[in-house]
Amino acid sequence: MELSAHNLPALFVQLGLLTDVDDFIAAHHLPKGIALADAHFWSPVQAEFIRKAHDEDAQWSAAVDELAARLS
Repeated sequence: MELSAHNLPALFVQLGLLTDVDDFIAAHHLPKGIALADAHFWSPVQAEFIRKAHDEDAQWSAAVDELAARLS
């Protein structure tokens, strides 16, 4: 059984972000019509993780969707 959390703080760890979730959201905005993975502030590796997490990994998709919503 999988016991690890797939929430925003865990997503930030996976993305290698050392900042607080709320600080990151305050400093970044997702323009209307731009997919989260296509935002200018991700590295290519981060963007690919987000894209795959959203499209292929049901465990991460809720956290990715929550981040996109909070950045919009």
